[in-house]
Amino acid sequence: MRKTKFSEANNSLSIGLKSKKIAIPYLIWILIFTILPIFLLMQYAFTNNQGNFTFANIERFFNPLYLGIMWHSIRMATMATVICFFLGYPIAYILSQKAYKDKTILLFLFVVPMWMNFLVRTYAWLFILGFNGVLNNILRFFGFEPIRLLFTDGAVLLGLVYTFLPFMIFPIYSSLQKIDERIIEAARDLGSNRLQLFFRIIFPLSLPGIASALTMVFMPAVATFLISNILGGGQYFLIGNLIEQQFLTVGNRHFGSALALIMFALIILCNVIFSYLSKEEKE
Repeated sequence: MRKTKFSEANNSLSIGLKSKKIAIPYLIWILIFTILPIFLLMQYAFTNNQGNFTFANIERFFNPLYLGIMWHSIRMATMATVICFFLGYPIAYILSQKAYKDKTILLFLFVVPMWMNFLVRTYAWLFILGFNGVLNNILRFFGFEPIRLLFTDGAVLLGLVYTFLPFMIFPIYSSLQKIDERIIEAARDLGSNRLQLFFRIIFPLSLPGIASALTMVFMPAVATFLISNILGGGQYFLIGNLIEQQFLTVGNRHFGSALALIMFALIILCNVIFSYLSKEEKE
């Protein structure tokens, strides 16, 4: 017995050592590409050009101009997230139904665009929404005057929804797939109609997936800069564009780092809130 216990302890110790060795490359990766960049951001955010410690970069963010840009970014990201939810949940629900035969085809149609380069997909909208684009040519064909579709808030919002809709669908679909069929059958046996079944059983059980989906859409949407650059034509400034400008155009890496750090804190805060709500629903 003692030998058996000793051998078991020995095996568990060797497995633990092997797992630690396997984790070393990942720890190095996290250190180089996550922890060090955050420390660099903090260093630049709280120093000036002379290297002296200062809160001036953080205080500058509270200028009404920059607060307005942040508010506009949050508003656009919120609108995109809400639209993605109302479009994505029904699609995820349909995909989760076993009776739906074309599930594989529909999933394939959502996955295929993600295989293409993000930049190419965004530029494609220029040829669709442009003054001489596909939509305006259709309007001309039917005798209507072309309208301005590109370089508007609507174009940026469309780009956000198009880009992040799959990130709303797949977490909700995964959550719906995990719902035990026996729970649904029991609810039906107890006399629940379709609306009661959805709002009292299916929707509450899918809330963890909804929380993950909202996180995966809102976080990148609020920090994006490429979509607003291309589809907004530089006229619609989001917080991501401001950070890009500070680093690449103005050359003020201290203020740019402060903005990036504030965005990082906002993302962490939203992530904590969504995680808390998800845990509350599970309990």
